Amino acid sequence: MASNLDKKIKEIVEMLDLLIQDTTIPKNVRKAIEKAKTNLLSQNNQDIAVKATSAIYIMDEISADTNLPIHARTHIWKIMSALESLKQK
Repeated sequence: MASNLDKKIKEIVEMLDLLIQDTTIPKNVRKAIEKAKTNLLSQNNQDIAVKATSAIYIMDEISADTNLPIHARTHIWKIMSALESLKQK
């Protein structure tokens, strides 16, 4: 079970990395995405559901940014959906 969870987290981190490297996305948004990634990967003793919720909150905030390109918004929604599935495990 843990390996499946690790695999899902790795997939989410890869999606976050793609957005972080996308220079068409405003710098403040990329910084927030980096923060969501850091929260998700933190080694504290929080449950994965708590980490996922924290990342979802950050992603939800930036998805409303008016300067966000449409393709990035779509990726953010996809990431949020994947994070929601982490909460269910």
